[in-house]
Amino acid sequence: KKKLKISGRELASVPEQVFGLDQLQVLEMSPERESCLRYRMELLPPEISRLRNLTCLYVDSNNLKKIPAEIGTLSHLERLTLSNNSLSSLPPEMGALQRLHSLHLANNSLTELPAPLCQLRSLTFLDVSDNRIGTIPSSIRHLEKLETLLLLFNSLESLPEDVCLLRNLHTLWLGNNHLRSLPASFGELVNLDWGYSYCSCNFEGNPLESPPPEVCSRGPEEIRDYFLSFHRA
Repeated sequence: KKKLKISGRELASVPEQVFGLDQLQVLEMSPERESCLRYRMELLPPEISRLRNLTCLYVDSNNLKKIPAEIGTLSHLERLTLSNNSLSSLPPEMGALQRLHSLHLANNSLTELPAPLCQLRSLTFLDVSDNRIGTIPSSIRHLEKLETLLLLFNSLESLPEDVCLLRNLHTLWLGNNHLRSLPASFGELVNLDWGYSYCSCNFEGNPLESPPPEVCSRGPEEIRDYFLSFHRA
């Protein structure tokens, strides 16, 4: 089999036989979104390293508290979904996943953006919404291929200037943080459409000055109207 979905109302562990499927490419252990179920798996077994051909691993909506170091051996992994778990950290070995382009970490217990993530040079999608992240490291500038960055519902008080080096960003969600200002070079993120598409750039729920003068002076003219419009609303 190349693809396997494991399901169960109270799924708590991975059947041992799964780790013998060395040709497996897609492994899904997440409940269906519409089912309102949450699985109970607390640990992703280190034997996951035997599945060397995995390209997609879905483990949303469990109760994972730890990701084993062996995750770093999955060199073909392209998509990893870990949202809706109880993760407070990630192993440094995750930095070895150089083919990973999509990573979902929403609704966990992260308080900072883990350093290994900034080593994932192929990453194009990163969702770390609904955690307790208070700072973004300057090393985020290494994610030069990043196109989507979702940071809603965190504890951010500022953004490093290095975020403005992510010139391939098309979607940036910053809503519901504690941001009072934006970096002076924020206007250089020219691939954002400055609010003309709500899904592209989101700032609502922040105590931002309106309009942020350090952005309006360097960004496109239309950003001024955008900030003024949601401030009046």
